[in-house]
Amino acid sequence: MIRLIRIILTSFVALTLCCGICLTNPAPATAAAVGPYDVAAGSGLAAIIGRGKLVVGMELKFWPFEYVNEKGDPVGFDVDIARQIAKELGVELDIRDMEWTGLIPALQAGKIDLIISGITGTLERAKTITFSRPYFTTGLCALVSIKKAPDMTTVAALDDPSRIIAVKTGTTADLVASKRFPKAHINRYKEETACVQEVVSGRADAFFYDQISIAKHHKQNPDTTRALLTPFTYEPFCIAMQKGDFDLWQWLDMFLDISKANGTLDELRRKHFGELLH
Repeated sequence: MIRLIRIILTSFVALTLCCGICLTNPAPATAAAVGPYDVAAGSGLAAIIGRGKLVVGMELKFWPFEYVNEKGDPVGFDVDIARQIAKELGVELDIRDMEWTGLIPALQAGKIDLIISGITGTLERAKTITFSRPYFTTGLCALVSIKKAPDMTTVAALDDPSRIIAVKTGTTADLVASKRFPKAHINRYKEETACVQEVVSGRADAFFYDQISIAKHHKQNPDTTRALLTPFTYEPFCIAMQKGDFDLWQWLDMFLDISKANGTLDELRRKHFGELLH
C-alpha cells in the first residue's frame, strides 16, 4: 500500500513539472498559412496589371521576328505578339532592346517581365527559366559556302576536322554545334551578320541558324551560298518568364491557345513570312 502511494505521488510530481515547463515555454506560434489569393497577388501577372506596363526583352536584330524599321520603331512577328499580349492585358508595352546574351540574366534579375525574341525552349534553359508552349516551330539549317564547300549536300559532312562552322554566341546553334559536330572547328561570333560574311567570303564552310533566316541569307547571297533547308534539329520558339510564376504561365498558354484557334497566329505568319520559304 505504501509502495502504491509513492508511485502515485511520483507520477503526480512528474506531471506537475511537465505542465509547468509547457506553460513557461509554450510552443512557437505557427506561421499564417499562405492561401491561393496571396500567391496570385504576388504573381508577375498581378504586378504587370498593377503597374499598367508589360516589359519585354528582345534583340532587335532578328528579321523578320524583331527588328527596327526605317523610322527606328520595333517591328516584326515577335513584336506583334508582344503588342497583342499587352492589348489583351490592357497595359502599355515597353520593349527593351538588348544583346542576346543579356536577355536571360535580365529576366532572372527582374529587369524584364518576358523574353519574346525567337528564344528556343530547351531542357537546359528550362532549369532556370520557364517557357510557354511554342508559338512558332522551326529547326536549325545550314548556309553553305560555295567557295569553301562546293560539293556539300548534307550537314553530316561537316563533322570533319577540315570543316569550319560559324555560329552566333549563346544561340542553340552554338550549343548544338559542339555536340553534334565534335570533329569540326567551331568559330563563334557576336553578330549574325558576321557569321554570314564568314560563309560568303569562304572562310567558313557553313553557318547554322533557323530555317527562315538561312533562307533569307541565301536569297541575299545566291552566287556565294547554298541553303540546306531541311532542319536537323527541333526548335520551338517560346515565351520565357521567371521561374515559379504559375499565373503568368497559365495566362500566356491560354493566350497562345486562343490566338491559334482564332487565326491570329496564322495571320501574323502570313504578314511577316509570306512566301519566304517557297
